[in-house]
Amino acid sequence: MEKYVISMYDKGQNEAGPKAKVDVEDILAAQGFKRLNFYFSGARKAKVISLRQRVWDIPQKIKKIQPELVIFQYPTFDQMTDRAILKALRRYTKAKIVFLIHDIESLRIQRADRLYQQTELDFLAQGDGLIVHNEKMKQWFKENKIAKPLVSLEIFDYLNPVALPKEHHFERTLCYAGNLQKADFLQKLSLTHKMSLFGPNPKEHYPTALSYEGSFAPDELPKKLTQDLGLIWDGTSLERCDGVYGEYLKYNDPHKTSLYLSSGLPVIIWQEAALADFVAQNKVGLCVADLTELDERLTGLEQAEYEQMWHNTQLIAQKMRQGEYLKTAVQKICEQIEVKI
Repeated sequence: MEKYVISMYDKGQNEAGPKAKVDVEDILAAQGFKRLNFYFSGARKAKVISLRQRVWDIPQKIKKIQPELVIFQYPTFDQMTDRAILKALRRYTKAKIVFLIHDIESLRIQRADRLYQQTELDFLAQGDGLIVHNEKMKQWFKENKIAKPLVSLEIFDYLNPVALPKEHHFERTLCYAGNLQKADFLQKLSLTHKMSLFGPNPKEHYPTALSYEGSFAPDELPKKLTQDLGLIWDGTSLERCDGVYGEYLKYNDPHKTSLYLSSGLPVIIWQEAALADFVAQNKVGLCVADLTELDERLTGLEQAEYEQMWHNTQLIAQKMRQGEYLKTAVQKICEQIEVKI
């Protein structure tokens, strides 16, 4: 059968943005999927060319294919582009369409806009099935009356080119990777244990135990992650993950979690985050109520307990590096929508 994965991303972006979508393409390509990509280069330029893409480029490219199955990496650039792709697929093909969710703005930036939420839900309801991040996100879709088949990815895979360490010396060190502009909590974090920071937009000053180490491309960053545990946290507060991105943690799978785990690092995550269930069940890190207890938890972490978490993380890392989570989710959704692959 002919099957495609459709994506859109900023081809020139050097940060972590397109990494998840590119990895999906690579994993599915190895399973016989063909790629159909639409690119933009910078948001300003994309707005200029998006009209041409919607009325010409997208229909013309989709006219030339006849897939039985399409994995649509959602979202693309904006809602109009999403609709243009879906419209062309429905007009020119008979494909079953599965939305692979990367982000849901109804749970993030637009969570207070009920009209936006309904528009987004109505759009996704037009697919034949959805692959969502986790069981918490799956339940949210059900509560919002999405009746189509839903499959949980569990966690994003991460194609990591850096060799996993064969051994590790436990020193209770931490790291945090991400857009540091959105990590205001770091400036309030008073620690005795050392933490290395990675990513764009650092603040001018951080507390003494925190050191900024630079910003690196996704394939380079794992080489720098030689610490003991990676932190997953968002917002301005130490007591809980707050704000837009903190609330989003209750539903999404942050890609930094996959970065850490695929690099062989156990994690520390907010206990109310959706991925806390995955961390606890697989014993690959610590779930904490707030960051004021971080020093105490690290001091009390026995070497034997850490070594077990570290060993479990190596097993999860191998699965991620082989794309096992995505391959399993695609197989499950295809069974539910009655497509043989």
